[in-house]
Amino acid sequence: MDRRSALKAFGLLAGAAALEGCAIRHVAQAATPAPIESPLLKLPKVDVQPDREIRTVVGLRPFRPSGFVVTTRRLDDKVVVHNYGHGGAGVTLSWGTSELACREVDHTDEKSVAVLGCGAVGLATARLLQERGRSVTIYAKDLPPHTTSNVAGAQWFPFYVFRRGHQPPDVMPRLVEAAHLANARYQVMVGQRYGIRWLPNYMMGQTPIPDGGLHSLDSPIRDLLPEMRDLSPAENPFPFPVVRQFQTMMIEPNTYLPAVLEDFHIAGGQVEVREFRVVGELKDLPQRVVVNCTGLGAKALFGDDELIPVKGQLTILLPQPEIQYCTLPPDLYMFPRSDGILLGGTHEEGVWSLEPDMQAKARIVAEHARIFHEMR
Repeated sequence: MDRRSALKAFGLLAGAAALEGCAIRHVAQAATPAPIESPLLKLPKVDVQPDREIRTVVGLRPFRPSGFVVTTRRLDDKVVVHNYGHGGAGVTLSWGTSELACREVDHTDEKSVAVLGCGAVGLATARLLQERGRSVTIYAKDLPPHTTSNVAGAQWFPFYVFRRGHQPPDVMPRLVEAAHLANARYQVMVGQRYGIRWLPNYMMGQTPIPDGGLHSLDSPIRDLLPEMRDLSPAENPFPFPVVRQFQTMMIEPNTYLPAVLEDFHIAGGQVEVREFRVVGELKDLPQRVVVNCTGLGAKALFGDDELIPVKGQLTILLPQPEIQYCTLPPDLYMFPRSDGILLGGTHEEGVWSLEPDMQAKARIVAEHARIFHEMR
């Protein structure tokens, strides 16, 4: 090979090597691409207009600063098991605290049991007793759709159960146990018959959500809140810099309560409409075991001075079937149900009035209108 041919051949080899090196570098770069931001979360907006309002309702949450009560007491020849004081989590915790109450009943040999109250807690207690083979009679002043549970927002989440700093040491472990028991029961009831479904929730604020709470990333019930994560700025459609997403169940009381009451009747349960004004009237009941699920009524009936009302108010708009998510802005909430869009955000301790507060209503509606107007 002459000198010119040798140089030409060397040049071709060097060029090929250079191209090969480029190819290697290109592949290496492609293996570690820059992270891609999730796209903007596109959600339909709630149409908050004054002429879309269909009703405003008020309910009184049975709140105890130290938390709910599940305990057993003697009343002459009767055993009374208390199951009340759930604050804003009566529907949420009903199957859980009712299981704890039924374990108290299990210590007796009585086959016939009286349950006081026909809201979410009373019905759950009655059904769990039936499933244990007990004969159950419900005694209640009001039946669905006229119970306090019927005006609950009924998002599954243990909200407003106790006042931080006032709870005894065993409240949080019992709350976590009751939450897991209740959540497991609701999961097997998801569907149209009971009006229960999973929905994404968006909790929002101006500052990062602190650790140590039930909504926090280190929550003791985080396993009950699937898909919990914070939205990135690129995917956040809400007019708040911090938005935390999680999934939870929505329970529609006007569907759920009649369905459970029907289950109770099918299983042979009896209902007697009756109001007890003084505890001494319980002596006339034929049952020797009584489970008290009277909620706020336990204050007067059993003399629980710690029990106080927390007034909650809901303004309900015409239904929007396309709204399939919940929002939790500061001091507000929006829950979509088949009977309407629920707008709430009041927690007035010690207020007994069932009259709507028009000033509070105006604030709730106006702030929700602003939020959905400013959504991207």
